[in-house]
Amino acid sequence: MFNNVQRILIFGIMLTVMLAAANVTASGNKTRNSNDTAIVIASFGTTVPSAITAIINIIDKTKAAYPNTEVRVTFTSNIIRSVWKERQVEAQRWLDEGIPKEILFVKNIISTIGDLREEGYRNIIVQPTHMFYMEQSQDLQSYIDALASIKTTKEKWRPFDTLVMGRPALGMPGDRYSYHTDVATAVATLAGDAELAKKEDAILLYMGHGNDHWSTGIYAETQKKMREVYPEVHTFIGVVEGTPSLNDFLDHLQYAKTKKIILKPFMIVAGDHAKNDMAGPETDSWMSILSKEGYEVKPVMEGLGSNDAFAALFVSHIKDVADDNGLLLQ
Repeated sequence: MFNNVQRILIFGIMLTVMLAAANVTASGNKTRNSNDTAIVIASFGTTVPSAITAIINIIDKTKAAYPNTEVRVTFTSNIIRSVWKERQVEAQRWLDEGIPKEILFVKNIISTIGDLREEGYRNIIVQPTHMFYMEQSQDLQSYIDALASIKTTKEKWRPFDTLVMGRPALGMPGDRYSYHTDVATAVATLAGDAELAKKEDAILLYMGHGNDHWSTGIYAETQKKMREVYPEVHTFIGVVEGTPSLNDFLDHLQYAKTKKIILKPFMIVAGDHAKNDMAGPETDSWMSILSKEGYEVKPVMEGLGSNDAFAALFVSHIKDVADDNGLLLQ
């Protein structure tokens, strides 16, 4: 028989075990719910239905890597979101045409994060699918930093435990991860493009988006790396906005000693810029200008997001930011 002291000790042990079991069960539920952690894929976006597949490919790659983690999407372009909002009036039409509901009803970053927080997610990774840290990424970072900085009188009411952003495809300034390494890693995923140009005995010409307000020197560095890794191919990277424009290196194309060009978007999607500025029928499109110069131009209407290896770059960047912040993704 047990005395009173022994009974109290045994009861205490049993209570501790029961509480531990309850915690394990609760923890198990949280694991299935991604441990209160969610991922937001932040794309610039596109209004071109056929270009959506590139964004969906990145989302699918992320979901495949972390099947038990909630994954959402947002578009950082206000203009593009406004177009999809107008299309919601004929929602069924677009859904019948294969547009995913999450794209048709896409929200801005604040609403997307707000929805996740309302659903109980306290740890959120926002992964931009931008090419480099320029205007869109800087603005996105500002939103995230502002929301992450919210303090409350009582710590328990603070809305987020962790709210962080990953780095774009070609990296970003800073000493944590070398953007030179990110550029080299991205270039390695473009072997198929180089092989196509080599097979066609053609120049490989990419059109990037660029920006009038931020340095676009990253494109020059990426072009240099492409030529180092694939020396048998003459690679050029220009941009729609900023420098270098097509006119900046049009005369340099002659040194490749071929009149064939493989023309591809150096963007995540083959959207409006690819359809119009790159390969459109207008006289000022790159294809029209190059054709007038006597080149045989073969446009490839496929965004980099459709390249599985390139899409996987964003998955690896998600892992990096999760590891840096002690977040478990499953």
